[in-house]
Amino acid sequence: MRDHDALRAFRAIAEHGSFTRAAAALDVTASALSQTMQQLESQLGTRLLQRTTRRVGLTEAGQEMLQRIAPALNELDLALDAIRQHGDRPRGTLRLTLPTVAARSILQPMLGEFTARWPDVQLDIRVEDGLTDLVAEGLDAGIRLGERLQRDMVAVPIGGPMRSVVVGSPAYFERHGYPKEPKDLQHHNCIKHRLIGSGAIYRWEFAHRSGPMKGRWFEIAIDGSLTVNDIPLAIRAAKEGIGLACMLEISARKAMRDGKLESVLEPWLPPFEGFYLYYPSRFQVPPKLRVLIDFMREWGAREVDASNRM
Repeated sequence: MRDHDALRAFRAIAEHGSFTRAAAALDVTASALSQTMQQLESQLGTRLLQRTTRRVGLTEAGQEMLQRIAPALNELDLALDAIRQHGDRPRGTLRLTLPTVAARSILQPMLGEFTARWPDVQLDIRVEDGLTDLVAEGLDAGIRLGERLQRDMVAVPIGGPMRSVVVGSPAYFERHGYPKEPKDLQHHNCIKHRLIGSGAIYRWEFAHRSGPMKGRWFEIAIDGSLTVNDIPLAIRAAKEGIGLACMLEISARKAMRDGKLESVLEPWLPPFEGFYLYYPSRFQVPPKLRVLIDFMREWGAREVDASNRM
């Protein structure tokens, strides 16, 4: 087990590029982690890490070692978690990946209830907007929109279909008027959203209303004086009349209900597949994941019912 802990420590340092961040992730002190690595390098008789004042990198030997041990460590972690779960209650660490909007709109509201119901399940959550390979990264499950699911995944719908909205403040529309169709956006100041991960500017998506292209989606490249990568900041800017913003309806729902934002171009924004909880295989689903699947199904059904009553 000491060797396993040392290899996990090495992997964490390589992933974080920092003793301090790796120590925080492993819940140990940076000095203890440094001592562990010195002992490992001494035991192997080779240097694994290249230390600088700003960053910790891998030597050539360290890179080769990481490539060889990472798959085995992931399997060992899964095996140990499986053994720990034998007993009356689900237990162990559940590793999840999900985008920012799902973290705020799905995970955050249900987190307290889930952890209270299953106190022996520890959640290790990675909030990232890019796509992540669950198997390669040693993750148990993820949450993504249906259109972005990895292939060969088991997918459980959460909360039903969703839709996007284009919103602005009443004061903005009083000054600049209402766009009647997507091409009118070229005459409006649009709040651009930079995607976390790729750094690309999100192109607003619409669907044709009628004709042979009815229901077919197309993209619009918008322009404006403000670029953000944070939805709450975009909402704040839109409420202050800076420009129009495009986002999932669930993100703007409260501001719209309070009359701070108005929605436009709704006929061009039909519903689409919502969020799914997905995981690699339906066979041998560990108890810790099974309780999350069941809980999210229950939570999603309650959200749909509440939305229908609004």
